[in-house]
Amino acid sequence: MKKIPLLIFFYCLITAAYCQPSSYWQQQVNYKITVSLNDIDNTLDGFVKMQYYNNSNDTLRFIWFHVWPNAYKNDQTAFSDQLLENGKKGFYFSNEAKRGYINRLDFKVDGITALITDHPQQQDIIKLILPAPLPPKTSIEIQTPFHVKLPYAFSRSGYIDKSYQITQWYPKPAVYDKKGWHEMPYLDQGEFYSEFGNYDVQITLPVKYIVASTGVLNDEKKDASTKILHYQQDNVHDFAWFADAAFEVMHDTLKLASKTIDVYAYYHKPNAVNWKNSIAFIKSAIRTKSDWVGEYPYKTVSVVESKEAGDGGMEYPTITLISSPSDERLLDYVINHEVGHNWFYGILATNERVHPWMDEGMNSYYDRRYNLQKYNSGSVEFFKTKNNFINNRLPTDLENVLLQSMTSTKTDQPIETPSEKFSEINYNAVAYTKTAQWMKLLETEIGQVSFDKLMQEYYRRWQFKHPYPEDFKMLAEEISGKNLDKVFALLNTKGSIEKPVKKGIRVSFLFSMKETTKHNYIFITPAIGYNNYDKLMLGAFIHNYTLPASKLKFALAPLYATGSKQFNGIGNINFSTYTDNRINKVVAGISAARFSTRQSIDTFGKKTFEGFYKLVPSIQLYFKHSPRSTAVSWIDLRTYFIGEKGFTNFEVKAGGDSSIYYPTATVNTNRYINQVSFNIENFRVLYPYNYQLQFQQGKGFYRFNLNANYFFNYPKGGGMQVRLFAAKFGYIGKKTYEAYGYWPKLLAGTGEDDYTYGNYFIGRSASTANGEKPVKNLGIAAQQVMIRDGGLKLRLDQFDYIQGRSENWVAALNFNTTLPDMFPIKLPIKLFFDVGSYAEAWKKDAQTSKFLYVGGIQLSLFKNLINIYAPLVYSKEFRNILKTEPEQNKFFKKVTFSIDMQNIRLQKLLGKIGF
Repeated sequence: MKKIPLLIFFYCLITAAYCQPSSYWQQQVNYKITVSLNDIDNTLDGFVKMQYYNNSNDTLRFIWFHVWPNAYKNDQTAFSDQLLENGKKGFYFSNEAKRGYINRLDFKVDGITALITDHPQQQDIIKLILPAPLPPKTSIEIQTPFHVKLPYAFSRSGYIDKSYQITQWYPKPAVYDKKGWHEMPYLDQGEFYSEFGNYDVQITLPVKYIVASTGVLNDEKKDASTKILHYQQDNVHDFAWFADAAFEVMHDTLKLASKTIDVYAYYHKPNAVNWKNSIAFIKSAIRTKSDWVGEYPYKTVSVVESKEAGDGGMEYPTITLISSPSDERLLDYVINHEVGHNWFYGILATNERVHPWMDEGMNSYYDRRYNLQKYNSGSVEFFKTKNNFINNRLPTDLENVLLQSMTSTKTDQPIETPSEKFSEINYNAVAYTKTAQWMKLLETEIGQVSFDKLMQEYYRRWQFKHPYPEDFKMLAEEISGKNLDKVFALLNTKGSIEKPVKKGIRVSFLFSMKETTKHNYIFITPAIGYNNYDKLMLGAFIHNYTLPASKLKFALAPLYATGSKQFNGIGNINFSTYTDNRINKVVAGISAARFSTRQSIDTFGKKTFEGFYKLVPSIQLYFKHSPRSTAVSWIDLRTYFIGEKGFTNFEVKAGGDSSIYYPTATVNTNRYINQVSFNIENFRVLYPYNYQLQFQQGKGFYRFNLNANYFFNYPKGGGMQVRLFAAKFGYIGKKTYEAYGYWPKLLAGTGEDDYTYGNYFIGRSASTANGEKPVKNLGIAAQQVMIRDGGLKLRLDQFDYIQGRSENWVAALNFNTTLPDMFPIKLPIKLFFDVGSYAEAWKKDAQTSKFLYVGGIQLSLFKNLINIYAPLVYSKEFRNILKTEPEQNKFFKKVTFSIDMQNIRLQKLLGKIGF
């Protein structure tokens, strides 16, 4: 063996990366594919020959293959499961016509038929058993026919009408590298890792289609009905093509330092205005990355518009597919990002399923650098509107605001997290935005000159290879001459990597998310309220709710009531702490409210009012769930301190009707309720549910409540909501009349039953109102109910015995279902049915049947915020009692409605960012 000079030996020790190529290896797969498109059946028929080179030091006895079209085969794939986790149920409920698969595989290895076996977990991975072992530094020829049923374009691949996105369409060997096999299922969130090779692809399709493809078009043959296109491209790890008869095409050339390349834009005519400068945008993206990182190595680059709307895209070697953004500036941003993937993904082919930051984050760093150079802003306004008032209150960097929201509440994840382990919001906030910030931190740490040198050397050494994080770190330390352990350790930690800035207080009108890194906002907004007694209430809504959320949050709404001539309102203040422990959020706070609850006149004709106030100290303990979980669970402890002002000393008005009594005084009383609740909500898109187990205790009573809701999805949309309620009531000590108001009951609650004053009522005491005359069922307000307790949707307030009220137990089931999809427009109409029982109905002298029921039609408005119920069938007890009240028995008098503030699922909207 020849001796290495001593100087070179020490050089290799110090700069190990230079000696690395002698030990580095990677497999190579060269492809020759013929394929034809059938646009009637939306299918492909193809044949592939692969020359597989085993450049490893290992003898291979099998090769894992990706057959990713099988991800669309049924709803039992990793792809389908992930879509559901991310809140997308379109594929799960799709019909067979919209699904896809690959079949008719018949593998031969060097001419010998080879067996395939299924992967034990994944339908879109197979194992090719080699007829003979494949020794190191040798190759084999693998060939097979294949047939692909293209899916609807649920995710990157497939068709929309007769526009085709042909991606991940052929059987492809998984990567085998120094860390072993990397077989992986197709995912929507999480990209790919494939072997480099040379591609020779021949595409046959109807002549009307315009094709955009990876690589260079070598020749084209056509007749009256079909054409054959022949593409070639070396040194790529994937091949994609797109076909659409409606493509408009723009073409130009771009001169780089060593060559001139072809630049193409394929778009649809309705979006021509936004796309008019697309060629210039593509050129800018190629030039800047060529200058900053290294010259673009291929002869062609293309950008293709998808028929989908949005602001995103998906990259493939030499070509990218993007949706059409709403304006030209966004188009420039998306083109720059997607074209940039030719460097970070296409040429530097990292395993981004495991290390997504090495593609998405590095690319995002250059997005910000590009925007700063071109637009003097490192970010782009994704939600710009035509209203300047709103625009001035939206963040210029929404991605950073979301990232701050996640880090401030400890709901973020480390940068070094595999794609499929990220929550959907963290995938964008961390893999893209936080990594871009980390790259900027690395630039600051080593200086921009060294940073640019690092990225250029990284590109030079690792182009057309598979670098890992440790390779990038080794090179960064070599180029900078610094120990970068602390900087690279941040890849595995949570939290912000930007230094906190001392914030000042700023008062703003309505709302703002502008420069939230600099300001603690206090917002002032006009507020309005109404009920039958206070009448119109005017005031202000003062709060500090924005993103990222402050640990100390408050919301106050003082209101002046024009009817009762008093100040009312609501308010709350709370403080949140966050940890990474089993209980990961604790919220302690206090809320308050004051309103009128009834009105009357006294014997002198002067208006007088009943009312309440309440103070509610509380603490919530939230349990930690996995980042991708759709569940939220917490324990809520609170005490209601309630003060009530009620009428007393009723007298007959002088000279008036002797049967009518008027209140002449009021009396103040106080009570309390201690309450403990355990809650779990799962906002999964398929069969969501929520449960609450609650214990309440007050003077002389205790009460257990179980409230459970479960939604059964229908395949064609809509579904059935099932609610289970059960309550157990008991006395503490002797029976007392004061405990009567806490008894559970079967019929839906009225304002009189809302003993915590937790629901909004237009006329809380409407059914027993003391107005100008004390009358029953005063107006429409007397038809409002709250869906609490048994929830049977009738109001029969004047018949107390028929309420299904119990001093022991009550149990009920409530069903509502959407109607079959049989109308040209979707109607907000449902059918409901409620049934329940109570302890007293099982006694020998029971006044009702054991089970009571109500069913009818439900109209749901404003996403179930307001629900209107028209009963059509109900128990004989209700039917008989209504016959005695002809006025109450009229159809519209039996209609009830609820205002269901609880259906605004704030936990679903804000819980995942720890609001």
